[in-house]
Amino acid sequence: MWKNKFYSAINVLGLSIGLAVGIMILLWVQHESSYDGFHRNAATIYKINSHLGRGSSAQVWDGSPAPLAVFAKQSIPEIIDAVRVKDRYEQVHFNYGDKKFFETSTAFVDPSFFSVFDFALLKGSSAAPFKDDHSIVITAFTAKKYFGTTDALGKILVADKENFLVTGVLQDFPDNSRFHYDMLFPMSLFARNFGGNGDWKTIDEDLGNYQYNIYLQLQKTASPAIVAKKITRLYIDKKGADAKDNSFSLQPLKTLHLVTADGNTGASRMVQIFLVIALLILLIACINYVNLSTARSMLRSKEVSMRKITGASKLQLFMQFIIESAVLFLLSSLLAFVAIYLLLPLYYSISGKNLSFDLKNLDAWMVISSTIVGTLLLAGIYPALLLSSFKPLQALKGKLSMGIGAAMFRKLLVVTQFVFSIILITGTIIITKQLQYIRQKDPGFNKEHVFSISMTGPLHDHYNAARNELMKEPPVKGIASTDNSMIGANSTTGDTWWEGKPEGSTFLIHANGIDKDLIPLLKMKMAAGSNFTGLPGDSAHFILNETAVKQAGIKDPVGKTFSLWQTKGIIIGVVKDYNYTSLKQAIEPTIFYHNPPNWRMYVKTTAGDASKAIAAVEKIWKTYAAESPFQYAFLDDEYNKLYQSEEKTATLFNVFAVVAILISCLGLFGMITFIAYTKTKEIGIRKVLGASVSSITTLMTKDFILLVLIAFVIAAPVSWYAMNKWLQDYTYRIEPGWGIFLSAGLLAIVIVLATVSFQAIRAALANPTKSLRTE
Repeated sequence: MWKNKFYSAINVLGLSIGLAVGIMILLWVQHESSYDGFHRNAATIYKINSHLGRGSSAQVWDGSPAPLAVFAKQSIPEIIDAVRVKDRYEQVHFNYGDKKFFETSTAFVDPSFFSVFDFALLKGSSAAPFKDDHSIVITAFTAKKYFGTTDALGKILVADKENFLVTGVLQDFPDNSRFHYDMLFPMSLFARNFGGNGDWKTIDEDLGNYQYNIYLQLQKTASPAIVAKKITRLYIDKKGADAKDNSFSLQPLKTLHLVTADGNTGASRMVQIFLVIALLILLIACINYVNLSTARSMLRSKEVSMRKITGASKLQLFMQFIIESAVLFLLSSLLAFVAIYLLLPLYYSISGKNLSFDLKNLDAWMVISSTIVGTLLLAGIYPALLLSSFKPLQALKGKLSMGIGAAMFRKLLVVTQFVFSIILITGTIIITKQLQYIRQKDPGFNKEHVFSISMTGPLHDHYNAARNELMKEPPVKGIASTDNSMIGANSTTGDTWWEGKPEGSTFLIHANGIDKDLIPLLKMKMAAGSNFTGLPGDSAHFILNETAVKQAGIKDPVGKTFSLWQTKGIIIGVVKDYNYTSLKQAIEPTIFYHNPPNWRMYVKTTAGDASKAIAAVEKIWKTYAAESPFQYAFLDDEYNKLYQSEEKTATLFNVFAVVAILISCLGLFGMITFIAYTKTKEIGIRKVLGASVSSITTLMTKDFILLVLIAFVIAAPVSWYAMNKWLQDYTYRIEPGWGIFLSAGLLAIVIVLATVSFQAIRAALANPTKSLRTE
């Protein structure tokens, strides 16, 4: 290694980069795949998903009605236990002494939460976590925040003027769990405060509300499909014939992180893609090592021959070269560990994943050891076999030839490297173009310079007064209110009727309460009819989007009768479709009803006046809701959050493509340097005979260009197929043309030329007298 510093440096650098990036990706893959697998009964825990409606309006929800947990546990023998979890979406104000906090990550749970799942209680009893409705279980982090210690059992917290006794301190939820709460309240508290839902007076009777996440622990021999059918029959028996279009399925706990309720495996597919990328990067690093080792093996032929003549066996030589590779891999691994520690903060900022590189973690060592050993075996065995198989007499006579087979093998490895690199380059270009398309596509409403606040009780009650005061402020260009965020599908109902609706059919629609100002504020376009007027008569008026009209089959909808929940009214307008969810999803039926004042205020301003408008709203906030912290969010930021995952994926693809190309170029640079070294006399003779610098440079580079062209021919159809599969996740997407693939191929050629030309030109410019002076 010391004698051949240049080649050793290229090998160590290429391997250390490959190992560092490969190990980091594999650790992330292992972490993503391990979610909630640490529970002892994870293999027998399932979540109930709800399938509602049929035909074009069919939807799958991850929530289900609370009574299912009670009915199923009582009536289905395959069920050992059931747990209901209900997120508490509102902000809760807590205080302990003079300390005041606002908690947003809280939930109501059944006591069985602590027996079905293996979340350790540091203090308290998992058999009886709540003593009564006014008990609370908090995490160790929360205990330290309030009390400075985890010994918080028996302490009293005040929430919304009610006292809560701390009856348990829970170990902080692991990173690889879908549950991340700071406080847990008993479900009995929610049940006590439940105001009823029409004919259903208690949560154990309420079959019309799907806001609960229900988990079932089954017998080991139970069939989830059969249990799901039994739950569906129970539901229909309890709810009646109008529920015949609804059904339920059970989803394994360990799949919940990567597979959505409706079966979308986009997240799981991304983990698989990253796993393949990790393997490709490691393989590219291995190819570099094999290429340089086999290319330089001719220079060691006499050494090997002398060892054989003095009695060394083929096995001894094989072990010698394997040990040499192991030493080089050890050095590369140490450098890779240093690189991982240095790169982890950058990786976290790019991916948003808090990856832990803990060498005391057995799972981490499983990934690290399998990666290093697998790469060593893959890269070390072939060169060791080749080096140990020289025929000593031929080598000593200088007649050794590596043969056509070995040379072809090296070319095949170079082609393989660039097939992978071109695929990554193509993937990067297509992902970037898809994100550009998303950013540039008109969503159907103006989201620029609009921010919102969630109105608390006092501000909600005095909305009109607050609005009038704010409209006097010059930076405020408009104000409107809704009962939900305009981003995402919020409230959904099937409680609708219109003239001509097929009897017994289910039609699901997203219902949004708004005031007369929202549609003009967001510059949404009307396809037919008119907007709300703000007069009392609007309480019986509805506005539908185009998709709702189309799926309902309502012709000439303006003026037609329509019923939403218990309100019978008329359709006064149709708003043009707008994208309120990710472009991965098709636009779904939406209905607007007039319901001021609502719980969310939207404020329109300008780019230059945004800070002044926020200050004006904050001043009003302090007048009406000083007890709560002031928080706001810009509408375009909320919209962009729909694509955070894609943005991070694009950035990571860019990084991985650069890494793959860098490692490949390191190998090419080493190869062209070695070729120039072995062809020193040939180049000298050509120059003496009149060859130009350009002809010698072309001679040395044309083979590499040909190999890249072959790689492009292989990579283009593979990358086209792979990226089309990725684009299928989007309802609205680009159509990748051949220009994208040609661009990737040309970029690869430019990179290869830039890598090999420098060394080729340098060799061509060398003084031929020096090359030919010694024999």
